[in-house]
Formats: sequence, structure tokens, C-alpha cells
Amino acid sequence: MRILRFSDPRFFSELARFIETRNASAEVTDRVAAILAAVKAEGDAAVLRYTREFDGHRFEASELRIDPAALEKSARALSPRHRKAIEEAIHCVRTFHQQGLPQSWEAVNPHGARVGERWYPVRRVGLYVPAGSVPLVSTVVMTATLARLAGVPEIAVFSPPGRDGMICPPMLAAMHLCGVEEVYRLGGAQAVGAMAYGTATIPAVDKVFGPGNAYVTEAQRQVFGTVGIELLPGPSEALAIADETAEPAWLAADLLAQAEHGTGREKIYYVFTEDAQCAAVEAAIQAQLKTLKHAETIRTVLEKSTLFVQVADLEEAVAVANFVAPEHLELHVDHNHFAKLEAAITTAGAMLFGHDTPTVLGDFTAGPSHTLPTGRTGRFFSGLKITDFFRRTSLVEYNREALAKARDVVAVFSELEDLDAHGRSLEIRFEEPAP
Repeated sequence: MRILRFSDPRFFSELARFIETRNASAEVTDRVAAILAAVKAEGDAAVLRYTREFDGHRFEASELRIDPAALEKSARALSPRHRKAIEEAIHCVRTFHQQGLPQSWEAVNPHGARVGERWYPVRRVGLYVPAGSVPLVSTVVMTATLARLAGVPEIAVFSPPGRDGMICPPMLAAMHLCGVEEVYRLGGAQAVGAMAYGTATIPAVDKVFGPGNAYVTEAQRQVFGTVGIELLPGPSEALAIADETAEPAWLAADLLAQAEHGTGREKIYYVFTEDAQCAAVEAAIQAQLKTLKHAETIRTVLEKSTLFVQVADLEEAVAVANFVAPEHLELHVDHNHFAKLEAAITTAGAMLFGHDTPTVLGDFTAGPSHTLPTGRTGRFFSGLKITDFFRRTSLVEYNREALAKARDVVAVFSELEDLDAHGRSLEIRFEEPAP
């Protein structure tokens, strides 16, 4: 693993180079644009053609949607242990996000007018659930649970078909347990196009959610404006800050877990102060790697996309974390430092405190959605939240008395901005009607 030292005069430029840009290559951008244009123009025909090309399946348009009975059957087939775990995760996620449900309100402004805000669930959403090297059952829970809690009337889930032409049963079961009935075995940029533009078989949605590969993410970027996009999450990121109280074997296990996601483009960061601890973590990584199913994928990430960062103290570690803006931030530090770090680190997608809080809890069950900003977008984006499934309308109601109090303000701004029709639209209400 590469080691970068904070004391290096070129530290931040080297760190920025390691993080790299999120922009898709010109080849990906052009290919996605062509796919979206075809889906917009040809609808189902283009969707089916690209499904044959990319996934190897020859479907009829009527076969894209999975019968809701198949979802229910998959849920019934779950073992009691698996069903209990999925239901418990749904409960934890729902309980967490209930705290963030927006409340409509009304008040009286300084003019005496009625003002307020009203929140409405988005009418129809599309949830993209990847299904590459591993079935992301947890992504179903982390997106569909929020949509249901928000009261979204129409929830459509899209996921690529596997080798057998179906979505794997555990994912279908999770969809059923989350209350989803509309599911399409369709992935890639063509799925995003179908969500954005609609086809004869697939009604268009109003907003698209969910992570995906480079093509899916670029497709979401290109259709933004036609539909809403909540954020553009890329490959998984994890940054661990460790002090002398950290357990090297646990650190190693957490870093390996986040390197396991399967794209080979994950970013892993370990920020440390002591050389001895760094050596112990590296030795533990190599020892544990031999026991893991996805060792080859993980090894690629360790060799190409893992960075060890040496700092002198926690203040320098804070600077690193705020620059990287990691998706997942683990704090393997003494609990006496928690409050200070929580206040000082302002860009992490999710913060996990202490030696007993591995990122996997956030991945699967703690409560917050694991759909989080990556590629330094944590500087201005937050993770998926319940309000992303709502839209807000502001309310204003003036009576004549309140209108009179606003009269001079409107007149002044109309003069300042040279918009006489604006001012006239209020003043006309105080003119005597023509005889």
C-alpha cells in the first residue's frame, strides 16, 4: 500500500491526484448519450436491444416487469433467519428516518400575512439497485424503505437481470418486504433512460435514486433536469482515523470489508500516527486477505486504490478527512476525542465512532441510508435522507391590511430593479375602480 505523509510539501496535491476526478471518460459520456438518445426515440425497442447487447437476454417488452407474485413467493421462500434480519434492518432504517420526516407549518409574517410550507411526497420515483458481482439486498432496504415512509404513491425498482434472466430471489424478497410491487429486470444506462423518458411499457418517473456503475452514474447526470436526481454516488469509499488505542486487526478487517464491493475502483484510506501500528495493520491485512472469498478483487483495490496517510496528530487527521470528504469515516480513537472530532470534521457522509462501530453497521442495519456522497461531493452533498422523497411548496396569503404594509417595500424594489409592471401589480389594488 502506498504511504503519503502529511509533512510532504506536496501533500494535498498528491492526495488530490490519488482521489482523482469523478468525471466520466469521453468514451463513457458519448456511449451513454447515444443510449439515452435511442431510448428516448425508440422506447422499448432500444431498451430491449441494449439488454440483449449488454446482459445477453432476449426479452419481450411484456417480460421486463416482474410479476408481483414472484416477489411474494421469494419472500415466502426466505429462511426464518434471513427474513428476520431483513425485517429488522427495515425497522432500524424506518425508525431512524422517521425522525427526519418534514412537517408542514404556517405562521404570520411581519406584514400580518399567512405564510408557510407544505411538503408533498414525490409522485413517482425510480430506484436503481445494482446487481453486479454481489446482490445488493441492503440497497433495496436503504432506498425503498424511505420511499414507502415518505408516502410516495408509485415506487418502481430497476435492477439488471442475472445470468438466469431474473433478479436474485433475496432481492425480490426484500422488495416485497419493503412494500414494492413494481419491479423491472432492467439495468444500465438504458434503465435510467426508461425511467427518465418512459416507454410504452415503463411509465416515466419524476425522480431517480440509487447507486450504479460508471455508465449508470453518467446516465443519471445526463438526464438530470428531465427528472430529479438525489446525488451521484460512485464507488465505495472508507477512511479510518486511528490513534494508539486502535486494534490493528479490527482496522484491517474494516478496510478489507470496504475494499470488497467489487468494482475495483473503491477508495480506501487509513490515517495513522504510529509507524508500528501501520506495520501491524498491513500485516493483519495480508493475513486476513488469505481467508476471504473476494480476495482477488480486494487485492486490486489494495494495490491501486488504497492510501495510508501518516499524520503527526488528530488535528492533521481532521484536515485530511475534511479534504477527502469520505463516504464512510471510521474513528478508531479514544472516546474522549469523539466530541472534538464530531465538531471539527464537517464533510463526511457518515461518521462511525469508536472501536465497536465498523462501517458494515451503516451498510446494512444501523439506520442511516448507505447511499452516500463520494468523490469529495460530501463537501456539498449529504447522504440519502427522507426529505429527498418530498418536494416543498411555499404558501403565501395576504389580506388587504397586510398588503398595505408591504406596499412601500414592493414600490422600492420595483424602482431599484426598473420593473414598473411589478409595482403596478400591487398598486392597482389600491386604485379606485373606474366609474
